[in-house]
Amino acid sequence: MQTVHSIEFAKFEWDEEKRQKVLTEREIDFLEVAGALQFPHLEEPSDKYGEPRTLAICLLKTKLVAAIFTIRGDVCRIITARAARDYERKEYRDIYGG
Repeated sequence: MQTVHSIEFAKFEWDEEKRQKVLTEREIDFLEVAGALQFPHLEEPSDKYGEPRTLAICLLKTKLVAAIFTIRGDVCRIITARAARDYERKEYRDIYGG
């Protein structure tokens, strides 16, 4: 994974039904993910369905989450988010501490 120190998008978007589902099932809010993506985090390509996608490991309050997003013009579209896996948390902490 590569480190990303800052990233700026003109706008964030997502499917509101998906946001509500992830919020209910995983207690992760895409609104908060959008904020977390603007701070240092890890990224790696995660292309699927013929679309370039990115997996980002970022700190959301006190927990590490994995978010999948794609760039469409100057818009960041958040596709989903989940708790970071053990190896993802380890890699993040090896780089950023904690």
